[in-house]
Amino acid sequence: MVKHTKPDFALLKLPSLHAIRTFVAAARYQNFTRAAEALCVSQAAVSRQIRDLEEDLGTELFLRAGRSVELTSAGSLLFDTVQLSLGNISRTTERIRGKSGAKKTITLCCSPAFARFWLAPRLRGFITQNTDIDVNIITTHSFFSLDPGLTPDFFITKWKRVHDGYTSQPIFSDVIYPVCSPGYLEENPDANNLNGILNGSLLNLTHHGRSQVDEHVDWNLWFAYQNADIKERPADAIQLLTNDYGTIIDLALDHQGVALGWNYLVAPLIEKGLLMRPVRESMALSDTLHFLSMRDDLTEDECSLRLHAWVLEQVRQMEESVLNR
Repeated sequence: MVKHTKPDFALLKLPSLHAIRTFVAAARYQNFTRAAEALCVSQAAVSRQIRDLEEDLGTELFLRAGRSVELTSAGSLLFDTVQLSLGNISRTTERIRGKSGAKKTITLCCSPAFARFWLAPRLRGFITQNTDIDVNIITTHSFFSLDPGLTPDFFITKWKRVHDGYTSQPIFSDVIYPVCSPGYLEENPDANNLNGILNGSLLNLTHHGRSQVDEHVDWNLWFAYQNADIKERPADAIQLLTNDYGTIIDLALDHQGVALGWNYLVAPLIEKGLLMRPVRESMALSDTLHFLSMRDDLTEDECSLRLHAWVLEQVRQMEESVLNR
């Protein structure tokens, strides 16, 4: 006689995983239309799933206010629980997919300048040697307010603690010095000394929108470090200002002035002869450290460990190059 399994009421009482996924999207974006776009379904489908889930649980999960929605206390309780559970499910399934032969995608978050000048020129070597890994680079100046649902595997920032669940280690500190193109120095030979730089065309970095990147170092601070006063510049001296470091370097490469160069960013351009140091004075900030942060749940993930080791090796080679220069 066949013995039938008794109904598992604990499993039967669980809400639909499809409805839970829809609920998480709506809670993250606080808008049913944006949740629908994120899930590639209609807004009506999201509304229906949320309504069915609320009826199943016997309570409202959202307060509706026009186009936006806000979690109720019950909704907040559910969101805190299921977001963690779905995150664990996602990471586990990705790990299984990785073992089944699919390529592993590793997400690294850093500033636009770091991605452009430090990471990008080196990344080809890693990709060539690790064909089973795709690298997803996310750039931002707002490390503490990332898009909902974005959980990078790695951060490279000047913050030791960016988010919970990461372990950080220092990788290098800042050394800052003037840089210009050889063409600019040829046209402005007086720029081979501090007074000539002070009176010449300065490319200056403003702090707007960069509060989560680092402490602000501009020409005013750098000259003060050298016991010089930027206020002594001639009234008609040229100064170009921008809050984007990439633009600063583009202007320097276009022979438009002298910029402050962060060694880890401009060293490759100096080695190629595109930029040069017109003077030897520098500003060393030994207490301003850059940190490599890795998610704690990746300590046994072989692909992530490879990227971690590669970054550390690139830092070692960079520091060795500086010592030998």
